[in-house]
Amino acid sequence: MSTIFKCEGLTKDYESTRALNGIDLEISSGRVVGLLGPNGSGKSTLIKIANGLLTPTSGSITIDGKPVGPETKELVSYLPERTYLNDWMRVRDIVKFFKDFYKDFSTEKASDMLSRLGIDPAARLRTLSKGTKEKVQLILVMSRNAKLYLLDEPIAGVDPAARDYILDTILSTYNPEGSIIISTHLIYDVERALDDIIFLLNGRVERFGDADTIRENTGKSIDQLFREVFRC
Repeated sequence: MSTIFKCEGLTKDYESTRALNGIDLEISSGRVVGLLGPNGSGKSTLIKIANGLLTPTSGSITIDGKPVGPETKELVSYLPERTYLNDWMRVRDIVKFFKDFYKDFSTEKASDMLSRLGIDPAARLRTLSKGTKEKVQLILVMSRNAKLYLLDEPIAGVDPAARDYILDTILSTYNPEGSIIISTHLIYDVERALDDIIFLLNGRVERFGDADTIRENTGKSIDQLFREVFRC
């Protein structure tokens, strides 16, 4: 398998605060990776640097062998932690906008997911609940045939009854030649989907590896291990 995501000595400072501290990571294609850690551990900072929204203080990051920049925008499908879509727009207009903007976007895939989740394409965003807006945004992200999907808290605002469907949607719709990095606090809900896990603590990689191997070696679930490592 080829390397889809690589960090070497990646560091990010915010004035006197070091958010990322010399991170070295290498993620292969075709993997679903959990980026796990408490608030302030550097998860969102890492994802934003990978998406080109922040510039590292030092070190490097590459996507499919290319430095983060305009060229990697075509490779990455990014779900931010907060909704950024305009409330006055109708769902179908946003789908059309994404189709016009991203050449790898599938209208058919988006329409199918909207139908399965019972979301009216004619509805304006301002009429939808917070959770439904987040579902729309996730559908847009997963309807691309990207090399790397960066999902920042994709199920945080989704009701528990819908989480399994959302996860199944993520796993069944992403490009199998690409990889997914999921940042989340809801480890119990996503654990079954993860191939690899990254534990971040104070901007450093505390643990990284194959999820099944870690479970076998520790005799613990990833959720149990997380609670142990990050116990207050």
